[in-house]
Amino acid sequence: MTFPAAPVRLALSAAVLTALAMPAPAVAQGTVALASHRAVYDLKLSTTRGKRSMNAVRGRILYDFSGSACEGYALQFRQVSELDSGEGKVIVSDLRATSWEDGGGKRLRFHSQNFFDDSLRDQVDGQAEREAGGVAVELKAPGEKKLDLKTDLAFPTEHVRRIIAAARDGKTLLQVSVYDGSDTGEKVYDTLTVIGKAIAPDGAKPTDAIAGQPAFAGMTRWPVTISYFDHAAVTASGEQTPVYAINFELYENGVSRALVLDYGDFVLAGEMTSIEMKDAKACP
Repeated sequence: MTFPAAPVRLALSAAVLTALAMPAPAVAQGTVALASHRAVYDLKLSTTRGKRSMNAVRGRILYDFSGSACEGYALQFRQVSELDSGEGKVIVSDLRATSWEDGGGKRLRFHSQNFFDDSLRDQVDGQAEREAGGVAVELKAPGEKKLDLKTDLAFPTEHVRRIIAAARDGKTLLQVSVYDGSDTGEKVYDTLTVIGKAIAPDGAKPTDAIAGQPAFAGMTRWPVTISYFDHAAVTASGEQTPVYAINFELYENGVSRALVLDYGDFVLAGEMTSIEMKDAKACP
């Protein structure tokens, strides 16, 4: 599972999802092969805290990822969550997103819609292309607009490929600015990824839908935590607090399990309940 910053979030959240203190170089095309797959994760409330605590949350993520480094990567994503704040009202949040990213991390097309109780709350539609001086963004929704992002950044799939490459190299920290078209399509997120000790194929065995899947036999995975920071929000002391964080176990082929989604005021646990590995067209 690749984790773009925008899709793995509740619609009501403010956020979306290297070597020490050094940005990682772009991953060479074909170095990290990501598996095409369709996975379902069931969500439940794990922890509640803060002013906007929740009495109960339940939901589901549908994640359909396909493609290759030569033909690009396509993602269809949906997250439906039922939120009970204990105030006598239950809200249903429905986030639907699709994207396509060039295999070399040069172009990104994105489209997302947020629904609250079947009413469209907001939507984003646009594309971004890497140029010599930065990234040029052209938005169609929520309004027509062109942006010139000078920041050295990565698109979502490239970000995951960088994480896997760093993990293979034995690195424990990765700092990358990420653009995925989230919010109004104008935000850039600074991310800090902490990579834990590799879990060998003969280590702790998964008990979810991955258990017994031949595609994962002999495959290493790593515990990973990604924290997302608002690129534009820095305190007077220069410190930042993450607006969102996600924990998961990441396999070498980009599939993830054992999700923990931390929205600050509450935390959700996501268990993989099904996974279907799909054939992908091999690169020449």
